[in-house]
Amino acid sequence: MSEPSGPPPWEPPLAGTADEQLLGSLDRLRWTFRWKVDALDSAGLARTVGASTLTLGGLLKHLAIVEDDVVCRRITGAPMPGAWRDHGFENDADWDFHSAASDTPEALYAGWDAAVARSRQWAQEVLAGAAGLDARAALSDEVGEFVTARRFVCDLIEEYGRHTGHADLIREALDGRVGEDPPSHWRPVGAHDAPGS
Repeated sequence: MSEPSGPPPWEPPLAGTADEQLLGSLDRLRWTFRWKVDALDSAGLARTVGASTLTLGGLLKHLAIVEDDVVCRRITGAPMPGAWRDHGFENDADWDFHSAASDTPEALYAGWDAAVARSRQWAQEVLAGAAGLDARAALSDEVGEFVTARRFVCDLIEEYGRHTGHADLIREALDGRVGEDPPSHWRPVGAHDAPGS
């Protein structure tokens, strides 16, 4: 692999629009999360810390579902991809966390990478539109008030912030990997070169 040139792809734009900055912050969290869970076998992805039952594999699967839930169901109103619908995740709030133990590492990484790719494709299309993240989302609030796509992107950032913190603790306990950002030369192990590529 050749040495990457330029700034690392997880750096948000230094001078972008408000929407570009928001999506850049989300991508930075995605990259950091992917680095924290990268290149592990089944045992590594199933590791817990202390009394918690959270695993890196469970977090990978959970965040893949959250990516699709936010973009498909909440923002665009599209049905969830069949990979989620076919397993009845809607009937079990913790299905993603406990079912991840029976998935291969390859399936977990590929599922997350694919969900992020779908989200990033949606974001490019939205930014190309006149309304940007001010676009009205398909899902409204409890009293029928409309919600913007921006609000749901903020929810996604919050979700990644919380779970990247969990991944920090688990990964440090597993093999000592610490740090805020991946090294500039790092790229995910596997079939995909970048989150969402």
